[in-house]
Amino acid sequence: MPPKTKEKGRKTGAQKKKEKAGADVEAKSAHRWAVLEKELLQDHLALRRDEARRAKASAEQLKRRLQVLEAELEEARSEGEAVYAEMSRQCRALQKEMETRSRQLEEEVTGLREQLETCQREAETARREAEQALGERDQTLAQLRAHVADMEAKYEEILHGSLDRLLAKLRAVKPQWDGAMLRLHAKYKEQLCQFGLNPLDL
Repeated sequence: MPPKTKEKGRKTGAQKKKEKAGADVEAKSAHRWAVLEKELLQDHLALRRDEARRAKASAEQLKRRLQVLEAELEEARSEGEAVYAEMSRQCRALQKEMETRSRQLEEEVTGLREQLETCQREAETARREAEQALGERDQTLAQLRAHVADMEAKYEEILHGSLDRLLAKLRAVKPQWDGAMLRLHAKYKEQLCQFGLNPLDL
């Protein structure tokens, strides 16, 4: 029995060595695994940090871009408000000008209508006066023609009477003139003969 116990003790020592060697291998393996896991975690952490830096850089860039866009939007809003204000001002000014022009045109139309009515009344008055004047002229002309015709008749009567009286006087004095003319003719003939002139040659 005792020899068996001694053998059993030997086997236990070998087993212990084996177990120790196995434990060492396992410990080394575990250490390697831990080192690898640590390196892997470090690499993973480095990747995460790199991604975080890139994300932060992208976020900063997006933030700057957002600030630029907000500034542009604010500027565009300000410009839009300014343009809208200017357009509103111009629209109000144009509307006021149109209202003023409309009132002026209405006043001009009213004035022109009044002038037209006045001109029409004056034209109607002038037409009636012209018709009246033409009627009076025609009446006056008729009266003047009648008066001229009456005067012509009277003048003709007077002229004929005067001519008749003149002819009567001429007839009365004709014998005396004829005698005076014969005597005057004889006298001139005698004087020409005294000068040696023949009256027939003259």
